[in-house]
Amino acid sequence: MAHERDALITGIGIVSCLGSGAEAHWQALNSFVPVVDTTRFAPFAVHPLAPLDLDSQIPKRGDQRQMEAWQRMGVFAAGQALESAGVKGNADLLSRMGMIVAAGGGERDYAVDSAILSGYPQAPDPGTYLNERLLGDLRPTLFLAQLSNLLAGNISIVHGVIGSSRTFMGEESSGADAVRIACARISAGQGDIMLAGGSYNAERPDVILHYEMGGLQRRPPFQPVWARQAGGGGMILGSVGCFLVIESRAHATARGATAYAHIASIRTDRSRRMPGEATANAKAQLHEMAGHFDRAGSAAISGASGVAAPTIEEKAFLDEIGLPVRATATALGHSLEPSFLASLVLGALAVRHGALFPPLEPAEQAMTAPLTQALVTSWGHWRGEALALMTAA
Repeated sequence: MAHERDALITGIGIVSCLGSGAEAHWQALNSFVPVVDTTRFAPFAVHPLAPLDLDSQIPKRGDQRQMEAWQRMGVFAAGQALESAGVKGNADLLSRMGMIVAAGGGERDYAVDSAILSGYPQAPDPGTYLNERLLGDLRPTLFLAQLSNLLAGNISIVHGVIGSSRTFMGEESSGADAVRIACARISAGQGDIMLAGGSYNAERPDVILHYEMGGLQRRPPFQPVWARQAGGGGMILGSVGCFLVIESRAHATARGATAYAHIASIRTDRSRRMPGEATANAKAQLHEMAGHFDRAGSAAISGASGVAAPTIEEKAFLDEIGLPVRATATALGHSLEPSFLASLVLGALAVRHGALFPPLEPAEQAMTAPLTQALVTSWGHWRGEALALMTAA
């Protein structure tokens, strides 16, 4: 039953390897061809960001220059979401719009990193060497330019969103909690309209090195998420910027806004990832939203990263539910902070169109029946279990 405090998605902004904007993504999913770069960071693959017309959402070149790539794609996607919701430039609405951003750290100074890594093994006193180089080589402004909350700051500067603002860090969990808290605030009457999202630049040698050191990367040739499990699994990172305008039903109705979908329920949790713990969390989350969930006309939009253990366990959980499944990382790559948000976008688009997009690989089941609900998952590559139920608005 509809309620005035229901959380509706009224605006979508998304950029990825598939293109720019909701419609471009829907078209790409319905005629899917993988977009993967296997040469720039060989022997690793990455899903690269499609070219963007930055001027369309960040009109001042000075603003563009002072942002790093992850900030530009986040500010761009935020502008798309505001435009999609019909609130861009509305000073009254933007002045009371809350903002929750999921962001990681800033980008590295590769020259400094390379020099330190090259000199460290030969240093007579490695500890002293490291301290001296860090104190002497890192510019004071470098750290300030990398603060995670600068994404929110730049969105405020460029787009005028000046209500409450918070920034979450914590990889996949940060994006899931950004949406959960936005919905909770709307439900509690602590706000009528929120902007939630994040961005991730996968085209960085340092992050590729970071995840390779953890044994989490998948090397070419490209394989979709479920197929790569036979060869030991692994992530293929993807550059993604994604923001949602989430609004109470009463507020959206009052201004005549059209919603993409209703976030009927959302849950987040975390476990130590002992065998079966993530499954237990997911089952508990699904039980808590049982009053909203109808298997008939439902499909699952999985945010499985491709990392073997959690992906195999999540696949078993989804097989038990028995819904048609789509793994978003096959199409977009795994994008950590905004990965859950991007899955929500694909679920919302499918619900709005009343149809699930075609399978992204042979392991996925086709769905010809009308789609009325989407169950969106995110288990994280290491921590964090999230589940959301999207229904027609």
